[in-house]
Amino acid sequence: MADILLSAQPRAVIGKQVNAMRRTGMIPAVLYGKQLENPLTLQIDEKTLKTVVAQAGRNRLIKLTIDGGAERLVLTRDVQRNSLTQRIIHVDLQEISMNEKITTEVSLVLVGTSPAVTRGEGLLIHGINTVLIRVLPADLIPQIEVDVTPIESLNQSLFVRDLKVSDKIEIRTAGDEMVAKVVPVKEEVITTEAPAVAAEVEVIGKGKKEEEGAEGAVPAAGGEAKKEEKK
Repeated sequence: MADILLSAQPRAVIGKQVNAMRRTGMIPAVLYGKQLENPLTLQIDEKTLKTVVAQAGRNRLIKLTIDGGAERLVLTRDVQRNSLTQRIIHVDLQEISMNEKITTEVSLVLVGTSPAVTRGEGLLIHGINTVLIRVLPADLIPQIEVDVTPIESLNQSLFVRDLKVSDKIEIRTAGDEMVAKVVPVKEEVITTEAPAVAAEVEVIGKGKKEEEGAEGAVPAAGGEAKKEEKK
C-alpha cells in the first residue's frame, strides 16, 4: 500500500483572519503530540488535504513534512467541515510514536450471507458499527470484516467477543455488544442509535481553545452546532 504524504507550512494567522486564509485555498490545522512541547499551528493546501483525508480516514498513517523538514508520522483526528458545503474548514493531526500503542475507533463491515436469511426465514440487522481497538501504529487496520455466515438460525446473534482479529490487536469495546442478528421477517425492528463513543486519544482535546472565524458554520440537523475553528 502506497505511503500517504502531506506537506504543511507554519501558520501565524489566527482568529477572524483565518477566513481570509481559507479563501486563498489554505486550511488551518493543528498538530498535537506527546513529543511536542506545544501544539503546532499549520496551514495546508485545501485540495491536497481533501485527498489525504479521504485516503487516510482515522486509521492510516500519514507522513507529514513541515516546511520541507523531517517526516513526522501522524493520524487525522478531528476533521471539521462546513455544515452546508461539507468543505473542510479545520483539521487536527496527532503525531504518534511507532513504539507506543494508540487507541482508536475502527469500522465493522459485515460480509457473507446468513443461511437463515438465504432461506427467507429472517432479516439481518446491524448492531454497533464501530469498536475501539488498542494497537501499535504498525498494526493499525482500517476496518474489521465480520463474517455473518455462522448466523444459521433466527434470533442468533454475533457479538464483539466473536470478532476475529490478530493477537496484536486488543479490542476495548465490551464483548457483549451486539454486532449482527437475524430476526423474523414479520417482527417489527426498532433500533435505537447508541451514543457515539469517542476514541481514547491521549493528546487530542487537552487545553484546546476555540478560534474565531469558522467559515459558514451553522447548527447541524438536530440542533448540534458545528465546532468553531480552534487555535
